[in-house]
Amino acid sequence: MGDGALSVWEKSSTARVVPSARPRKLAKVPFVELADGRLQGVVSSGSDIGRVYVSSVEAGTYAFTCSTNNNRPCGGARGMFCNHIRALIGEAVLQYGAERVARYLKVEVDAAEPDAHAVTAVMTATRPSAAGGSAAARVFSRFLRNLAYLELAPSTAPVPEMQWFPTTRAVA
Repeated sequence: MGDGALSVWEKSSTARVVPSARPRKLAKVPFVELADGRLQGVVSSGSDIGRVYVSSVEAGTYAFTCSTNNNRPCGGARGMFCNHIRALIGEAVLQYGAERVARYLKVEVDAAEPDAHAVTAVMTATRPSAAGGSAAARVFSRFLRNLAYLELAPSTAPVPEMQWFPTTRAVA
């Protein structure tokens, strides 16, 4: 341990940061994640600047949900994926890559190089059902927490909530 090597516990207690597959713009879909057995995120409204939609698609079943930030159901998500969910899938493919999104959601894509359209087409062909919106509050809460970090002034001082991340230039 004196030579700077990390123990098994230290290696397993860190969050691996994966770079984006491709750069993406955050205006339409400011928050997207593969977590809790779902593709989930926050999608901006096209008509009202003060409204966002919390959307998710469950892995395996592709059950979906889409509602506003104040828990009103999306008018477009009646029996099929709405435009918010399609935008979420598209941005997830930009963020994580189509192969990783398809693998996480358990989508069998036949294309040699899958894209967001191919992943979406396979899921919609199964005619997924609407899921309960119980996860919306947690997803929106995580989005707001991430926004709070953007309000911090640039500093080299440690952020208390992020103390569990290892330092990048640790000296043994």
